[in-house]
Amino acid sequence: MRAVTCRHAELTVSDRPTPVPGPGQLLIDVERCGICGSDLHARHQCDELADVMQEAGYCDFMRSDQEVVFGHEFTGRVAAHGATRRPLPEGTPVVALPLLRRGGDVHALGLSAAAPGAYAEQLIVEESLALAVPNGLSPDVAVLTEPMAVGWHAVRRGEVGKRDVAIVIGCGPVGLAIICLLKARGVRTIIASDPSPGRRALATACGAQSVVDPNEESPYASAAEHGHLATVPAALELAIGAVEKLDRLPVPWWHTWRALERVGVTTPKAPVVFECVGIPGMLDGVIAGTPLFSRVVVVGVCMGADRLRPALAINKEIDLRFVVGYTPPEFRDALHMLAEGEVDASPMVTGVVGLDGVEAAFEALGNPESHAKIIIDPGSVDPELRVR
Repeated sequence: MRAVTCRHAELTVSDRPTPVPGPGQLLIDVERCGICGSDLHARHQCDELADVMQEAGYCDFMRSDQEVVFGHEFTGRVAAHGATRRPLPEGTPVVALPLLRRGGDVHALGLSAAAPGAYAEQLIVEESLALAVPNGLSPDVAVLTEPMAVGWHAVRRGEVGKRDVAIVIGCGPVGLAIICLLKARGVRTIIASDPSPGRRALATACGAQSVVDPNEESPYASAAEHGHLATVPAALELAIGAVEKLDRLPVPWWHTWRALERVGVTTPKAPVVFECVGIPGMLDGVIAGTPLFSRVVVVGVCMGADRLRPALAINKEIDLRFVVGYTPPEFRDALHMLAEGEVDASPMVTGVVGLDGVEAAFEALGNPESHAKIIIDPGSVDPELRVR
């Protein structure tokens, strides 16, 4: 079978042996595979990522001197299966969580030499992690299940209510997925920020009510009109004023305060901010710019060391939440939201390419004005990148 391999940051189309599914596994004919930002990072920075993953307990993340097949966002059809209790019929369209058992270990599909991914005509998946694609969903949409699951996990971790203000910093594929899902969740105010006019246009198409160029306008500038507290003195004045008002009542002010606290009246209004850029200095900039009491969900992967000022975050009482991946139910949720039309993620996809065009696709993704999400069609013999 044909596949795109990466070794020493070089992408090469080569012939590889057809993989053989073991017990409880499926062989999949790949119909579509998404190019993820993680793939772009891993191509040049996999050794640094491997060091981090080893510190977290996973020792088989790809290294630059290994030959690895990328691809963890995919959809395809069942071609064969190993010994299994509940075989899915051949030809069934499926998506699958990108994890694979080898021996007694679990590996990340497409990010480990032990688990070749879907930049290929075929791959192996765990049948227990495979889900049949419902409602005749097109492969061009089903392939977005994995990135949408990443966004869904971030939105759920953000605990965003319909009346909350959501601010998305960075409108690459993950930021756009989050915008799509915030809209589907019924969030009324979604502010998107990106210096790229093309990405801002995509953010609008995905459902953002307001888009800003951070070089010209702060995404947090409308804090006052939303009732958000921008400065420490403003918070202190509000606290004193509240005590003075409650002290006029016939009961001790602290009893009233605690009663109001139980129903959420005293909880300060604050936005939920999704940091989807992941470059050094960005997180500290978010902490500095966002209103007091903000909940910041860190989705962007910053490579290497970064610097932030804990004292600033403490004095503004910023809630930081770091996220990665998704749970199996969230993966299923994402598939069914796409299949049932609850989420329209089609604006995210800006190009399609065959295996022979993957190198050009990686180069194109370096220009935010050109593309957001490019998907691979392993069955295509056209080496050109097709714009959608």
